[in-house]
Amino acid sequence: MNITVTNVKANPGDSAFLIESETGAVLCDTGFAFTGEQIAQNIRAKLLDKPLDMILLTHSHYDHVLGAPYIKKYYPDCKIVAGEYAGKIFAKPSARAVMRDLDRKFATKCGAFDYEDLIDELCADVTVNDGEIVKCKDMTFRVIALPGHTKCSVAYYLEEAKLLLSTETIGVFDGESTVVPSYLVGYDMTLKSIERARTIDIDKMLVPHMGVIDRDTAAFYLDEAKRSAEETCQEIITLLESGKTHDDAVEYFKNKFYHGKIVEAYPIDAMMLNTNIMVSLIEKELMSR
Repeated sequence: MNITVTNVKANPGDSAFLIESETGAVLCDTGFAFTGEQIAQNIRAKLLDKPLDMILLTHSHYDHVLGAPYIKKYYPDCKIVAGEYAGKIFAKPSARAVMRDLDRKFATKCGAFDYEDLIDELCADVTVNDGEIVKCKDMTFRVIALPGHTKCSVAYYLEEAKLLLSTETIGVFDGESTVVPSYLVGYDMTLKSIERARTIDIDKMLVPHMGVIDRDTAAFYLDEAKRSAEETCQEIITLLESGKTHDDAVEYFKNKFYHGKIVEAYPIDAMMLNTNIMVSLIEKELMSR
C-alpha cells in the first residue's frame, strides 16, 4: 500500500500528521487550539479539493486534540475517532477548562493572544476500544490500547502498510538517542504497553510530535524507551530515598531531559506538569511497595 505521511503542524509543540492513501485521508492528532486554524489551512493546502475523511486521536491531552473543532469547520463530514475513555473526558467541562488554561498559557508564550475559542465543541464522533477496527476508504486500522501516559492512550495499526500510529506512552523521542519517559497513570502499565508495542510487526512508526521512523529506528526507540523508563524511575527513587524532596526530583528530571530537540517538541508548562505527576506516581506506586 502506498502511504504518504505529511507533517501539518503549525508550531513545534503541535502533533498533527496527515496520512494519505490512494483513496483516503486521515489526520492523526490535531495540535493546539491556538494553532487549529493554521493546521486546517495546512491540510487544505495539501489536500486541495480532496476531503479529509477521518481524525484519529491518540489521547486526550490538549496539544493533541484541541485543533479538532477548527478542522471540523472546513471538513464537517470528517469523523473524529478517539478511545472510549477519551470521549468521556471531552464531555467534562472541568477537563475542557484545564485544557483551555494550558492552551492559553502556551499561546501567550508563543505570541498568540487573539484566536477563536472552539474548545467547548471538542467531542468524539466515534469512540473505540482495544482490538476494534476502524475503516477509512482503503485503509483499515486496528485499535491498540497502550495506556500509561494516560488511561485513554491508544495507537492505530495500519496492517497493510505495517505502519503504527503510536502514542506518548512509549515516550517522547528526539529522533536520535533520547527518549523521555512519560508515564502519568501507571509505571508497570507503561512497561507492559512498551512490551506490547514491541510484539507488533512494524515497518514504519509515526512518533507523536516527531514524525515517521523506519523499522530499525523504531526497534531502537522501543528498546531505549524501556531502558530510559526503568533507569529514570530508579534514579528518582534513589534521590527520594536519600532525603531529596519531590521538587528536587522534578528538577533532576528536567536537567536530565529538557534540552535539544525535546525543548521544541515538549512545551515547558506541559513538561513540568507531567514531571510532577510522574514523581508523585513513583512515590505512590513504587515507593509504597
